[in-house]
Amino acid sequence: MISSLFEWFGQLRGFELILWCIALFFSLLFLVQTVLSLVTGGDTDHDADGDGYHFFTIKNMIAFFTMFGWAGLAAYKGGLGTGLVTAIALASGIAMVLVMWGLMRNAGKLKHDGTLQMKNAVNKVGETYLRIPAARGGLGKVQVQVQGRYLELDAMTDDAADIATGRPIQVVNILSNQVLLVTSSFN
Repeated sequence: MISSLFEWFGQLRGFELILWCIALFFSLLFLVQTVLSLVTGGDTDHDADGDGYHFFTIKNMIAFFTMFGWAGLAAYKGGLGTGLVTAIALASGIAMVLVMWGLMRNAGKLKHDGTLQMKNAVNKVGETYLRIPAARGGLGKVQVQVQGRYLELDAMTDDAADIATGRPIQVVNILSNQVLLVTSSFN
């Protein structure tokens, strides 16, 4: 089996041999790159600042030549001349890199920080968890859903009366980065 493979490869000449070498070599690199990405769980082919996906990268070069080789072989086997084969191979390689660049650029927009932004709690409705003393007389606790998470946060009130445990509240403002100003009289 292997001897017939070497025999077939030995019969290749000229432009077809070059296309097969490019296609096979870069396909092997593409396979190794894919396996390494799966094993390491990440993309290491970006700049140190991490400010986005770049057009000229090792991954894009490997993708370009892999597509160049296979598209060139397909066009060559289709009986086209070497000039047209080269043009088709170049166009296919460039198209592949553009598709990858566009996908990675847009995938970068899907990243979500997840950091709690207290300003997102304003106007949210929740419930008193621990009594809140009247007229900013001390801290109590409320449970409120912010950014899709149900949180227990410190709270104060300007209401004239204490807000008892279990009462509905609405967040009016943020007093400090971690203390909410709430009221029990809202619509």
